[in-house]
Amino acid sequence: MEVGTVREKNQINALQKILTDWAVSTVCYFLIGFPLAYGIHFLGDASSIEQLMSGETVPGARGFDLLKCFFLTTFAACIPAIISGGIAERAKFWPQVVAGAIFAAAGYPLFESIIWGQHTFFQEAITNFFGAPFHDYAGSVVVHSMGGWIALPAVILLGQRIGRWKDGVSRDIPISNIPFLALGSWILAIGWFGFNVMSAQAADGITGLVAVNSLFAMVGGILFAVVFAKNDPGFVHNGALAGLIAVCAGSDVMHPLGAFFVGGIGALIFIYGFQWETEKLKIDDVLGVWPLHGITGSWGGIACGIFGMEALGGKGGVNFGAQICVTVVALVYAVVLSTFVYLALKQMVGIRLSPKEEEAGADYSIHRVSAYPEKDLR
Repeated sequence: MEVGTVREKNQINALQKILTDWAVSTVCYFLIGFPLAYGIHFLGDASSIEQLMSGETVPGARGFDLLKCFFLTTFAACIPAIISGGIAERAKFWPQVVAGAIFAAAGYPLFESIIWGQHTFFQEAITNFFGAPFHDYAGSVVVHSMGGWIALPAVILLGQRIGRWKDGVSRDIPISNIPFLALGSWILAIGWFGFNVMSAQAADGITGLVAVNSLFAMVGGILFAVVFAKNDPGFVHNGALAGLIAVCAGSDVMHPLGAFFVGGIGALIFIYGFQWETEKLKIDDVLGVWPLHGITGSWGGIACGIFGMEALGGKGGVNFGAQICVTVVALVYAVVLSTFVYLALKQMVGIRLSPKEEEAGADYSIHRVSAYPEKDLR
């Protein structure tokens, strides 16, 4: 999606930036993040490592083995991938790799640990106060809202792209390839069913309800975007993702019709949130990751407390107050963490390309090659 949304002179950078972030996130989460979140590591004695690698339950491991570490790595790696779309076309390469490493190793796992992991005191306090724990089945808040709100300070601190506004007047920068953007949406949509359904993290916990709700939320996002965005392909393909993001938290407790409206409202949040962000606030968020992941993810956490209630066809076991409380805690934590990290990087090494490098494009300035070398020979 990022390759299709940025200009041709920044396509290689989009590909290599996300691929590198994925690699760094994997190592950082395996060595630091997963042990921090779940109290389990793979650097012990030979017998315990053999048990973990074979899938056997190890005392203190709470049933989490190497396969589950692999699955949860995909969640952690989403954080820098989400940020990437917001800071596209003007961010330095290595400072962002460092930022992604910090978030995958410590920033994200710390919050993960109090919702899904070993530090249970927070959920216990929420349960005692509201009568139910915070419910986030597949990461509307823990993953998507976290990533989107982390991206916001980075986008603001980087500033607007050259030429995006002139004398205070908005000037659209055309995207390079709508079919690429659409293909990115399709690939993500297909992968999302694994992301949501396998959040059960055990074969006997898999339920068709999660798959059906994911589908209905995606469909709701698409149809609402088709109508309210007047068939704009960028909004329609992002609308599908908005629906999927919004339903993650409550995909295991909602009725499919509830999921449909949760996804549809998620698409509206993205459509009008992106317009408000760019035209009113003048925040140059290239892929709209703050409204798409940050605000829509927050909506997903709150929506779980609404459409998960039995009165609206849900399975119950959720509390509206608990959902709002933790959703707010998550966004405050993400904004404070991100501001600290990016301010520090900005002061120490800088986080933005020079005007000359930005004008030339990140592909030439960072990677010394263009996405279409044959054109350069003409």
